Amino acid sequence: MKNASNTQNNTIVSLKEFTANPAPLGLLGFGMTTVLLNIHNAGYFPMNTMILAMGIFFGGMAQVIAGIMEFKKNNTFGATAFTSYGFFWLSLVGTIVMPGLGMGEAASAQAMAAYLFMWGLFTLGMFVGTLRISKNLQIVFGSLTLLFFLLALGDFTGNEMIATIAGYEGIFCGFSAIYGALAQVLNEVYGEEVLPLGNVTTVKKAAKVEVATSK
Repeated sequence: MKNASNTQNNTIVSLKEFTANPAPLGLLGFGMTTVLLNIHNAGYFPMNTMILAMGIFFGGMAQVIAGIMEFKKNNTFGATAFTSYGFFWLSLVGTIVMPGLGMGEAASAQAMAAYLFMWGLFTLGMFVGTLRISKNLQIVFGSLTLLFFLLALGDFTGNEMIATIAGYEGIFCGFSAIYGALAQVLNEVYGEEVLPLGNVTTVKKAAKVEVATSK
């Protein structure tokens, strides 16, 4: 019975080791879609099917898939972040498309402000979690928190200048996520730090191990 138990445990560990890192997929889905939407917010082109399609498939579905994979890897933060923002994109597309399909009235500016404000609060909470993960994610979630609050303020006040500023800030946020995704891919492929992420967790864990060993 003891040997059978050990064999089963080894199999579980082996399966976990061969599960790919889903974070780059989730970050790319978020980052690329965020950049494109905020180029629109900055006033460079109108809302169009390209943004909606990216919101459904890459910003939405790809992030949800990444989130489900994070659940399997026992990563609560990643699972919560990717599934939540994946459904954020799907819900955002819904607010744009559904009124045209006769599925309710279009959301007012005040309603959208409340919607964006709630996402800002959620993102602020997630930002606190990034303080134990990496500097790259601190930049992503910090700038995303600011983006949501700026967009909410722009909708609430009707001030187009705020919306434009939010657009440029959102472009920065999206590119910071793209950087994080590519850094993780390249660092894994080359087996060394090609692009720094400023990981915090590994440093703290190493310190804990050292203290435990000295005791």
